[in-house]
Amino acid sequence: MATETTGTEAGRSGFDRFFRITERGSTVGREVRGGLVTFVTMAYIVVLNPLIIGSFAADDTGAHRDVLGNILPVDQVAAVTALVAGVITILFGLVANFPFALATGLGINTLVAVTIAPQMTWPEAMGLVLVNGVVVMLLVVTGVRTAVFNAVPPALKSAIAVGIGLFIALIGLVDAGFVRRLPDEAKTTVPVGLGIDGSIASWPTLVFVVGLIVTAILVAKRVRGAILIGVAVGTVLAIVVEAIVKAGPSLGTNPKGWNLGYPALPEQVFGIPDLSLVGDVSFGAWWRVPALTAALLVFTLVLTDFFDTIGTMTGLGKEAGLVDEDGKLPNTGKALFVDSLGAVAGGAASTSSNTVYIESAAGIAEGARTGLANIVTGLLFLAAMFFTPLYQVVPIEAAAPALVVVGALMMAQIREIDFTDFSVALPAFLTIVVMPFTYSIANGIGAGFISYVVLRAVTGRAREVHALMWIVAAAFAVYFGMGPIQGL
Repeated sequence: MATETTGTEAGRSGFDRFFRITERGSTVGREVRGGLVTFVTMAYIVVLNPLIIGSFAADDTGAHRDVLGNILPVDQVAAVTALVAGVITILFGLVANFPFALATGLGINTLVAVTIAPQMTWPEAMGLVLVNGVVVMLLVVTGVRTAVFNAVPPALKSAIAVGIGLFIALIGLVDAGFVRRLPDEAKTTVPVGLGIDGSIASWPTLVFVVGLIVTAILVAKRVRGAILIGVAVGTVLAIVVEAIVKAGPSLGTNPKGWNLGYPALPEQVFGIPDLSLVGDVSFGAWWRVPALTAALLVFTLVLTDFFDTIGTMTGLGKEAGLVDEDGKLPNTGKALFVDSLGAVAGGAASTSSNTVYIESAAGIAEGARTGLANIVTGLLFLAAMFFTPLYQVVPIEAAAPALVVVGALMMAQIREIDFTDFSVALPAFLTIVVMPFTYSIANGIGAGFISYVVLRAVTGRAREVHALMWIVAAAFAVYFGMGPIQGL
């Protein structure tokens, strides 16, 4: 019990001092639980990323092909996804000492699969991702990325945190099937609805609802390990339910099935990962397509990568109480540098750019405050390379309640925004709502930055706007107008 509360003297002089565990008001137990919860809530990426950029077979009608018709095998993508996530997450914990885990960025991987790869080969597409990482790294080394990070006004930093809270909650609701996109044949202008035909008519979604109630009760009662217990309860319930009702996996054709992860013991638990994609990268894109097209694709990747990370780290830092009185996160330069390494490594290993994950907020809510939590999460990702079928037993419906609860906790930061000043209120509002509505942190930041600069300028307060905010707002204007620009 003494170790859980204060740590041993040996721990304080070495291990504890390195990670600053006691200094940040945490314990080894909390860090381990936090790291485990973070892994559970984001492990889906090892399943989802292969489905986005990979394909099961060359003759699959829905295969994601490059310009030559080649595919990335699902098993190989899964292996490198877990490998890079594990290595970069551990490195981030050791260097930056924050409980922010990294993995393949959603949104960027879709951009690579849907927009970039069809114009070139897969190695060439990943070459652009690698170039994106190098550009972002140069921005870190020159101090530009850190300066932009610090130039964001406090109100927008709070709005970013709240927006991420809503975003992460929406992800949980959608992944669990509680909120679903309505099909075109429904003949309605309403884009989303409750469950299936306005009802939570599936057993997996019911498991999510029960898990959410259990987790909420535990958090309200301040039970230690509440989120982890909630995920465990949801998983056990899912296994029991599946054994009785045989809902089966969704696979895109069974809406009442389990979305990601299947709550039944797999036939095979252990397997040797295929890491053939590591190093399979080329810079031939600059000759395959016009250089201007390649440059615009890199610009899009850089801007998305740049601000997804800044937004996520801002929100997570505030939630963990790691920012100073000026709202700045210490060690920002080191953290952003490792994040840029994640982009480089993602391209070099054909897993797409790796970035800080908002699901880390689940671990923070569990008490994680240091890089030790990242070590735990990273080691679990590395283990996932060998035990992929085993961790898939935890369905997303059992992990999603953690995301919704964390989203609710992050909403508390909205009280730090002065809504009586409309030149602040509207940018903050746009930042908050555009993130979940467009499924993009970068889009929310862009809408907030542009509106903030414009409103400050027209109300005679242009001098209050940091020079970098003007530059970033202009860059986002170009970003949002990328379609017409490419057309010209």
